[in-house]
Amino acid sequence: MEFDEVVRRRRMVRGYDPDRPVPPELIDKIVRHGLRAPSAGFSQGWSFLVLTEREDRDRYWASTADGDGRPGDWLARMRTAPLIIVACSNKSVYLDRYAQPDKGWQDRAEERWPAPYWDIDTGFATLLMHLTAVNEDLGSCFIGLPAARVGAFKEAFGVPAEFNPIGALTVGYRGSDKRSPSLRRGHRPVADVVHHGRWASAGEV
Repeated sequence: MEFDEVVRRRRMVRGYDPDRPVPPELIDKIVRHGLRAPSAGFSQGWSFLVLTEREDRDRYWASTADGDGRPGDWLARMRTAPLIIVACSNKSVYLDRYAQPDKGWQDRAEERWPAPYWDIDTGFATLLMHLTAVNEDLGSCFIGLPAARVGAFKEAFGVPAEFNPIGALTVGYRGSDKRSPSLRRGHRPVADVVHHGRWASAGEV
């Protein structure tokens, strides 16, 4: 598929065919493409938990269930995904990397960082996985973990303390799906979000 077509077809898919597992060779391709993402200082402070077995996927949904644990319509459809990839970032890898001689910082002070690049870079990698899924005619959707359930998730899967889950990518062949009501908002006009030379205020020419 041409790259322009991949970008055009990219959207968040929330319904999957539960009877069509993702072939192992495609899972490997998706993950390996994600690892080609850029990272500050080539730190690569990320790790990915790949869940394909039903028992593991059920444990993921159980450990991250919010409220009364009963899934709403969209979540019930999401649970049909045969593949879940949980993206985790590791801040300490970046702090250690930038305290090394070639980076010039003498300590691991976090306040030098204008943004959490450990999360940003892990997001880059996850987006490459998402686009690879689209290129392979698969659907996928990136979702966050409820903040109150992060500890339960980490305990359920033995995630080391230094890793923080930034979200999960569900992947599978498309099944019954509904367009998100959010899409009715449409894309914001380019002129509202892209600024050339200086930041233009609303209404400026």
